[in-house]
Amino acid sequence: MPGVIVTNPPKAEKKDVEALSGYGTATVGEAMGRTGFLGTHLRPIQQGVRVAGTAVTVLCWPGDNLVIHAAVEQCGEGDILVVTTTSPCTDGLFGELFATALAQRGVRGVVMNTGIRDTAELRAMGFPAWSAAVSPQGTVKATGGSVNVPIVIGGQMIHPGDVIVADDDGVVVVPRERARDTAEASEARERKEAAARAAFLEGELGLDRYGLRDKLKKLGVEYRTYEEVES
Repeated sequence: MPGVIVTNPPKAEKKDVEALSGYGTATVGEAMGRTGFLGTHLRPIQQGVRVAGTAVTVLCWPGDNLVIHAAVEQCGEGDILVVTTTSPCTDGLFGELFATALAQRGVRGVVMNTGIRDTAELRAMGFPAWSAAVSPQGTVKATGGSVNVPIVIGGQMIHPGDVIVADDDGVVVVPRERARDTAEASEARERKEAAARAAFLEGELGLDRYGLRDKLKKLGVEYRTYEEVES
């Protein structure tokens, strides 16, 4: 498997990445029209952590992490390493030693569409990780691959330099050209939800706030007393 290592790809603006870091994946995905979610199979190995950073993408051969070593050199401050393989793989392609090297370079976390290992050590060192599997299965270093090329995870295209947002709910990708607009839309959504939250604390119902009573009526949904239903 030949490959290519692309150096210095364009990245989303730092100020837009930092703005997006203040919002959860649900908010960011909704702000983009319910898009960008990389799938339910990517789960965090830790809890209570939210990160945002620019993607350094990796395409590996299954069971082979050679090109991840090459990717480390391409990573820098504020990046998130995003790895997938040419076909499904649950082997532990990533562990503590990789995390140590990446943390030294200022990388904010890793997203593995494969297996990950050394999870206790990763949690202890505070290196955030999301993966499709946890496995102690080792790998080889025998096949080429690519770094900083477009990859697909969960049906979503990820380009190098796109923004990755990850938290307890999962992982979302924001195309770098949409980063600023998405940050602004996320802020607007947060304001809207804050207003709704305040209203709910005062006792207002979603049925009334969102005009859902009329929608139920139009759909033919009826209210009936227990006695009417049982008679």
